[in-house]
Amino acid sequence: MRKERLIVPVLVVLLLAWLAGQGVSSLLFERELTRALDDLAARGELAVERDEVEQGWWSSSGRIRLAPLFGDAWQLELGYEAQHGVLSTELSGEAIIRHGADGKRLFGDSLPAATPRWQASYRTLSGVMEGGVRLAPFRITQEDRELDFGGGQFHFSGVYGDWQLQGRLDDWRLTDGEVWLASGPVRLQSHYAYTEGAQAFTQQDRLELASLTWHQPSLELDVHDLVVVNRMTLDDRELRLRLDLDMGEVLTADQVLLTGGLEAELSRLHGDALRSAMQRLRALAASADPPRDARALLAELEPLLLGILQDSPRLDLFELALDSPMMNLAARVDGSLFFDGRRLEPLSLVALDDPAMQARWRRRLDGDFVWHDLPTVVALWLGLPLDTRTLQVDISRGQVWLNGRPLSTLR
Repeated sequence: MRKERLIVPVLVVLLLAWLAGQGVSSLLFERELTRALDDLAARGELAVERDEVEQGWWSSSGRIRLAPLFGDAWQLELGYEAQHGVLSTELSGEAIIRHGADGKRLFGDSLPAATPRWQASYRTLSGVMEGGVRLAPFRITQEDRELDFGGGQFHFSGVYGDWQLQGRLDDWRLTDGEVWLASGPVRLQSHYAYTEGAQAFTQQDRLELASLTWHQPSLELDVHDLVVVNRMTLDDRELRLRLDLDMGEVLTADQVLLTGGLEAELSRLHGDALRSAMQRLRALAASADPPRDARALLAELEPLLLGILQDSPRLDLFELALDSPMMNLAARVDGSLFFDGRRLEPLSLVALDDPAMQARWRRRLDGDFVWHDLPTVVALWLGLPLDTRTLQVDISRGQVWLNGRPLSTLR
């Protein structure tokens, strides 16, 4: 009899624990979603809104809108329905892409393809969210023009402060009569790690293009194995941008036209000034009377944008390596370019179309580059001795010198 009397209290405790877990799961999901959207907006690149929100213990719903801070080039709407469980929350919804001032749907209006649906899972205990979206294949035909798209898919995963994205676009082909452009599979890998409010972050993107072909009756170009890696880092001191490019092979008429790559970095962009500019940009976008054109926006941001240059940014070209077996030409270039960031008051971005202002900016540039193993034909073009094997490019207050001679004196 005692055992029977214990059953009811145990069931009540279990029920209360389950209800508490259900409520906690709903609250944690809402908190993490709010934090993630706030930090996305803090990057200063997108306007982020969430509306039509209905929050409950068992289910929640809403709509997330992402768009450029200014302009109406595009807008992404993510509607979601969330089913909460004690250990996880399952989400699904439509991903609607709009474009233009009239907000026309890309999929459904402009393209004959179904609106993509996305789904994700949020694990309550670990805080991990992962999900994805699939793009359906479609074909558009208009007289002699045709676009054949093979579809694609994207997958994302991560926790607050650390996200990864992987994507793939399958083969596509655009045809216009006898001219066509075709692409093989495109792969994207992206990793974004940040602190609260995006005060500091690191983002690395890797894009791999298996093939790209341009064909017309008189010319055909084929690009194979193109790889672009971009790394952006903002810390307490500066913003650094690094670019690595591997061109793979560019062929024409079954011959190698060009191979090579590029490694470069832009650094010493003042971190605090950049954060201030992003905050001001968000404030202008949210104001009742935002700037109506690019020039007015630039005038509002000009003091802060100039402040980003106060640490005298530098551009390092670690290596530019190009080879053209077809033309028997090669280039091996390295060097650095510096911008003098002292006393920025005389400079203006708004008046940059004025030749006098352009000259002021040029006078801030100094640097040097070296072209190793200079091809003879290039020396001939520049009017240098034909046995010149090294080209020293010096930039002093905006003036360019080649092997000690002003560029203006060379033909």
